[in-house]
Amino acid sequence: MNELPHSARWLPPKTFEGQVAVVTGGGTGLGLEVSRGLAALGATVVIASRSAEHHGALLDEARSKGWRCEARVLDVREAKDVRACADAIVAAHGKVDVLVNNAAGNFVCPSERLSTNAWRAVLGIVLDGTFYCSQSFGKHMIARRSGQMLNVVATYAWTGMPGVVHSASAKAGVLAMTRTLAAEWARFGVRCNAIAPGPFHSAGAQQNLWPDADAERKLKERIPLGRFATAEEVAAQCLHLLSPASAYLTGECLVIDGGATLGSSMWEPGTRFSRKRDAAGSASTALGGEDDARNESRAHGGEGRSGGEGRAPGGGGPAWDVGPGSASG
Repeated sequence: MNELPHSARWLPPKTFEGQVAVVTGGGTGLGLEVSRGLAALGATVVIASRSAEHHGALLDEARSKGWRCEARVLDVREAKDVRACADAIVAAHGKVDVLVNNAAGNFVCPSERLSTNAWRAVLGIVLDGTFYCSQSFGKHMIARRSGQMLNVVATYAWTGMPGVVHSASAKAGVLAMTRTLAAEWARFGVRCNAIAPGPFHSAGAQQNLWPDADAERKLKERIPLGRFATAEEVAAQCLHLLSPASAYLTGECLVIDGGATLGSSMWEPGTRFSRKRDAAGSASTALGGEDDARNESRAHGGEGRSGGEGRAPGGGGPAWDVGPGSASG
């Protein structure tokens, strides 16, 4: 038996046996890893990309490992071509069980300098293309009363991020589309979910989003886990959402970003506080105090506790001041 890709090793063999899956942008990056996992676990996988040059890696591996894979050239911005592609795939295979809307385009550009053509190009691929594919393949799923879709968005769809107004706007639309179609098509047995990866290693992302070591370092500093994901790690979560384990899940968006959207702290993790008093004996707060074990004891209800948890001796004010947005626990 051929060794499974990393993204698929935790799922039972033949998880997707007998299913037909279509992955747009399935020949490179995350799309390639999702396609590999689906094929290795038994699905017939059809990848669709604008360039046939992107198809070779999966097709070569499929031939060597006995996977059932094929590829079609498709520009998802062209609604007529998408409809024709969907009809042709269903005619060839009888059905489509899984659609992964992964095709995307992105680059960093200040909003005031973004050209109309650049705006339209990204929205055309991400927003229009996702809808055209969802509608065209969705009609066949509705007819069979079975199927599922997985859309790839990004966390900046709701947080915002400088330099990607085109992509953020398009991904926000796709997220709304995901939830709308989930609510609308559930009665037909069609599920729609999304994933929102943070930065992960791929040739395209590195070239367009962190082109140098300094940019990469700054991005990693904002991630609590301190690193980027791998495409295999993100693909593993995609496979989970597409597997029978998620059969009761629809309209959801799984964030895979190492904690980056949790927000940054006002102080470094692990910082301790020392109690200082002014001439009148009132308590105030200062950062530091790493050797002030007495203060830590009071904070946890030990020595000096009087009149309630976390209060100054004598039942006065708080043992430390808590500013807006801070946490006292």
